[in-house]
Amino acid sequence: MSTDLRRRGLTLGALALTGALALSACGSSDSDSTAKAGAATTHTVKTAMGDVKVPVTPERVVVLDTGELDSALTLGVQPVGATHSATEDGFPTYLPAEKTKKLTEVGEIANPNLETVASLKPDLILTSKVRDGERYEQLSAIAPTVMTESTGTAWKENFQVHAEALGKQAEAKKVVAAYDAHVAKVTEAIGGKEKAAATDVNFVRFVEGADIRIYGKQNYIGSILADLGMGRPAITDKAKDGFSYDVSPEKIDLADADVVFTSTYGDPDKAGTTKTMQSGLWKGLTASKNGKVFKVDDRLWIAGIGYTAAGQILDEFQTKMTG
Repeated sequence: MSTDLRRRGLTLGALALTGALALSACGSSDSDSTAKAGAATTHTVKTAMGDVKVPVTPERVVVLDTGELDSALTLGVQPVGATHSATEDGFPTYLPAEKTKKLTEVGEIANPNLETVASLKPDLILTSKVRDGERYEQLSAIAPTVMTESTGTAWKENFQVHAEALGKQAEAKKVVAAYDAHVAKVTEAIGGKEKAAATDVNFVRFVEGADIRIYGKQNYIGSILADLGMGRPAITDKAKDGFSYDVSPEKIDLADADVVFTSTYGDPDKAGTTKTMQSGLWKGLTASKNGKVFKVDDRLWIAGIGYTAAGQILDEFQTKMTG
């Protein structure tokens, strides 16, 4: 075993994450030996944490966020484990049940159970620096770990990194082409580019334990609305870091727009959804008066963060806008 692998073994011992980690390290040794014999079994992926060698064809993938889960399944890869939302058990229902039922839960997003991850003997881990940067060394000791910088607005770039790590670049090209065609179809269905640009759309998210968020342009749903060429109210330009402009129920009139989509993270009563939407300010919104307020699934529209989610969002968007 090389000096690097001996050091890796020492790291595993120090972490004390059960004997499963040692097995993962030995698996890497076998792969390196095969590679030296002439069979290229790894390739290098550029990540937020530097270059990482990953298997050419990973077979046991663990994903630690919804975007990574969406990417893997979109590209035809069945992960062995995944994290789930802190407020809900299980996995997003917009994904195929026959796929998610095969997953082993490995803890909450941004708080994975490392022993459970190690017990699955993964040969690749997908996540992001914003979620798991502080656990990079521990995760890398278990298996090659590919981290993107962040999540949300960079979802398309992240998808390309995931595709490279999974060895699915050809499939990724087809997915992107299909999405672009879908966007064009929906834009046409809602009246074309000019009508889209003349229609201001807001997305309001009610969050348990926090202020109400009027979403800006630098986030997942904002990027989809931009692809469709939808107009956005001036308030979106005031969003902090482009992400969201947070308001209390007493200032919900700032969410005024031609069309308003809403979702709730957590309990609707605790998040203030019910009370706010029954208020006079809410009922005074242009969208409210014109019957253009649409409730949607938070786990799809906000937490999906991938191409499979985007496809379903586009379909629902078209239905609601033309219904």
